[in-house]
Amino acid sequence: MRPVEAAPGCALPGGELTSRIGGEVSGPRPVATIIVLSYRPGAWLVPCLESALGQDADVLCIDNGSDDRLASALAGPTGARVLRSERNLGFSGGVNLGLRHARGRLVALLNDDAVAGPGWIEAASSALEDPSVAAVAPKVLMSGWYRQVRLGGAATEAPGDPRRLGTQVRTATVGGHDVLERLAGGGIHRLESDDSGRWRWSVPGASFYVPVGGPGADEELEVNGRLIAGGTASRLINKAGSYLRPDGILGDFGSETPDDGRFDHPRECFFASGTAMVARAETFAAVGPLADQFFAYYEDGDWSWRARLLGRRVLYDPSATVEHRVSATSGGATSPRVRYLAERNRSLCLLRNAPAAVAAAELRRRMGGGPLDGVRRGVLRSAPWALRSRWAMAPQRQVAPAAVWDRWAGADNTWEGSPAE
Repeated sequence: MRPVEAAPGCALPGGELTSRIGGEVSGPRPVATIIVLSYRPGAWLVPCLESALGQDADVLCIDNGSDDRLASALAGPTGARVLRSERNLGFSGGVNLGLRHARGRLVALLNDDAVAGPGWIEAASSALEDPSVAAVAPKVLMSGWYRQVRLGGAATEAPGDPRRLGTQVRTATVGGHDVLERLAGGGIHRLESDDSGRWRWSVPGASFYVPVGGPGADEELEVNGRLIAGGTASRLINKAGSYLRPDGILGDFGSETPDDGRFDHPRECFFASGTAMVARAETFAAVGPLADQFFAYYEDGDWSWRARLLGRRVLYDPSATVEHRVSATSGGATSPRVRYLAERNRSLCLLRNAPAAVAAAELRRRMGGGPLDGVRRGVLRSAPWALRSRWAMAPQRQVAPAAVWDRWAGADNTWEGSPAE
């Protein structure tokens, strides 16, 4: 195992101090540089880097201000190049730091809680031979296996919401371990709680999925104290391409749906998620880096949107797969910080890229206030920057914002969530 050695620091724009640790690349220019950003590394970081190194690529791990330089300590012995920032630059800033040090003809982004399957870069490289393609997104699976559950019995009314009927799921265990927070699928709502405890509402007649050890695992599954027999174990989709809703929300096609063949066809999609995407280095040069001001969330959608305004396309290619431990680092939608950033950046994304009428309507909506007052303040503080950048990017556009909006707003954002018959 090669010892970790710190090289002299180098000054970066904004006074950020970084250090390089081992893994220097020599010889011909590599086909791809894979950038892995790590802020709160866990046991998932090393398998992620090993899967990236298995692509025969230059792998660059950005230690994004991790406590006690833990990301550097974990990544150094793998053989990846390591570049440390002394503070957390966010996803946007951390990736942009990596872009300045990328060496490959292709540049790939891979979450540190994801594992790339064999041939990921090779498949993307073939698709990127078409110069009109800005980026390629693989099929992304949720890590692990899930068993299908459909609850019977009479539905009860959800308190405070007479439109929602379902069964309150208060306990869910597999082999005696609590999995209530890890239930997935369109048949289960988000976690709720009060003084009486925690619960999730199920959708009447709809399936949801419970994490299990594998397709043949013999584990006792109990929901609300009842033993659930049978049920098919399957892999679940995390992302099969990504879409734009008419309200500006970006989402992932096929999310939490069984991987049963319905998402095995390549096609064009609206944007490529930063969870796992590949683009040419020259495309990043043309489109520009991620928007530092976003910090995290929607920066990948904003970048893809800008690429579309330059006349480029985004492809979904299911011939390569990536496994993703969803929100292992960020905490996901349960985190107030995540919700704030996602909601603020949705508005900024519209202000920068959407047709003028859509952007103006969004700004008026935010000026009117609403329940998310913190988001309102964040949007209004950043709106001058968003509008200035919109005007600055306008001369480079090859496609009108209205044309992109008319083609993609509301396209491909619904799917059948039950198992295919």
